[in-house]
Amino acid sequence: MGLFNSILSKLGIGKAEAAEAEVEAPAAATPEASAPAAEQPSVAAVSVVDVVAQLETRAAANPQKLNWRVSIVDLLKLLELDSSFSARKELATELNCPAELMADSAQMNMWLHKTVLAKIAENGGNIPDDLLN
Repeated sequence: MGLFNSILSKLGIGKAEAAEAEVEAPAAATPEASAPAAEQPSVAAVSVVDVVAQLETRAAANPQKLNWRVSIVDLLKLLELDSSFSARKELATELNCPAELMADSAQMNMWLHKTVLAKIAENGGNIPDDLLN
């Protein structure tokens, strides 16, 4: 499992969520299912994960002042993942960071932060538009 999959896993996005949806979906898909109608819509609501709320809660509880909105290092720390330069370089390689950015750690970090947030959004996380542009 790559580092990006670890990020998704920490946020509750990905294979574990998909497995839960597959288990619950057949019962909800049939109109004559035994579950009350009021419970059925909640299965569909699982598709978007409130990443912002999760990260804000983690940041508030963390003794360090971590700003996940601007720093890939802080984002990784909040998720209790390795934020070392070598781990970030591995993540950048995994996400196909351009070679010219890999030579400059600041440029790589900025690219990595934007790309990770965009990929989280692509996988069902609610990342605000101002963080994606």
